[in-house]
Amino acid sequence: MSIATLLTAVISLLFLMPIVLTITNSFMSPTEFTANYGAIFATTKSGGRQFVSELVNLKFIPDIVSFNQYGTVLFRSPEYLLKFWNSVILVVPIMLFQLAIAALAGYGFYRYKGKIRGVIFFAYIILMLMPYQVTLVPNYLVTSKLGILDTYWAIWLPGIFSPFSVYLITKYMNRIPVSCIEAAQIDGAGEWKVFTRICLPLCKGIIMSTGILVFIDYWNMVEQPLILLSDPEKYPLSVYLSKINSGEVSLAFAVATIYLIPTLLVFLYGEEYLVEGITYQGGVKQ
Repeated sequence: MSIATLLTAVISLLFLMPIVLTITNSFMSPTEFTANYGAIFATTKSGGRQFVSELVNLKFIPDIVSFNQYGTVLFRSPEYLLKFWNSVILVVPIMLFQLAIAALAGYGFYRYKGKIRGVIFFAYIILMLMPYQVTLVPNYLVTSKLGILDTYWAIWLPGIFSPFSVYLITKYMNRIPVSCIEAAQIDGAGEWKVFTRICLPLCKGIIMSTGILVFIDYWNMVEQPLILLSDPEKYPLSVYLSKINSGEVSLAFAVATIYLIPTLLVFLYGEEYLVEGITYQGGVKQ
């Protein structure tokens, strides 16, 4: 057990090193950043990357703590905050409405059995197994025909009706004992009350954990905005990070740190529900 704990701690530290390096280096001045990492981002006369022949000095603690990067990002360059709010506008509606539709669809799959139900659910699984890149061209054609190309609806609609949440919530609802539903119906509860008073409270853990996964997934989306949005002013921060990395490299660490904050807050807030949704073992007594 001690060896396993030590090994797990070492692996955890290796995974945390890039995050810690990003946060600490965001307080590094541009001069110090260039002195430590300038060789990595240096380019040749033709504009290409040059070979790094010397060891790079990875510094976790800057010599002088500077807040100049955050001042530039938050106050002197509002374009960064604009992209941040673009990410919020794109992701939050997708997460909320996808969970609402998935809960209703999951309840329908749970309550009504039959061959048609099996075929539809199997189609959901097939769609879920397809990577988004496979359906990107059909999504582009459909959004173009609907006249919503280059609008937020081109991102919202495919995200809201994603089959991922439907699959997770349906599989979770299938673990709810039928006797709970029958007891509620004997007491006079209709379908809506069974859904809101029985199923939703029992599925709180999986709904919260699915919401966390959906938020993280769409917070990091890149392909959808690049293909479906032509106006750079509507791009989320996830797309804009690549431009920062290719230009103002010293600001990239500060922007990346700000970019991490919503994901960390969502994870820390819903960590208990995430564990509950994953490790559910049927805690309903019949």
